[in-house]
Amino acid sequence: MSIKVSLGFGRLSDGELDNFAQGVINAITGNATYPTPPVTIAILQAATDDFVAKLAAAQNGGVADTAAKNNSRQALLGHLRQVASYVQIRCNDNLELLLTSGFQAQSTNRASTPLEQPQALTIKNSGSTRLVAAVDPVKNANMYEGRIKGPTGDWLPSVFSGDSQHIFFNGLTPGTTYTIQIRALGGSTGNSDWSDLSQHMST
Repeated sequence: MSIKVSLGFGRLSDGELDNFAQGVINAITGNATYPTPPVTIAILQAATDDFVAKLAAAQNGGVADTAAKNNSRQALLGHLRQVASYVQIRCNDNLELLLTSGFQAQSTNRASTPLEQPQALTIKNSGSTRLVAAVDPVKNANMYEGRIKGPTGDWLPSVFSGDSQHIFFNGLTPGTTYTIQIRALGGSTGNSDWSDLSQHMST
């Protein structure tokens, strides 16, 4: 059975789409498997930045601001779908290569099976101001959601990854200890329970 890139990102909320798009940008930048995406990194970054800006304006704006945000979202989704098609060709039915793109694979399991809570959460530093989390793969999951918070305040916007071993949190404050949780998405329940909490200091 051939591996197909999931287009489920079109159903993400606005805040989730922002993080997903940035994750794809980070994943394909310098990725030798995807050297010439049909939408350049610069254009995709500009579309993501435009969506983020219009999303912020729409939160306190009027009908026109919301319409502008919606138009920007559709433009960003169009770019992502083009890149997804490119990834589909370039990954050559190799799931590991597909997941290095930041996109996810379509689930081939239609069984009605609840997702188990992710186990064995580990966190490491991945360069300055970035942490990478990893959990054991969860059966029937097609995406992983990570959330992070500092010593005070609420959870920051979630990040998403199709690879249970590489869930990245960017733009962190050096010397700050962060708390992280991961959950699996997909299956019949939509999402698993959150993993146990784990803490790590950003450098």
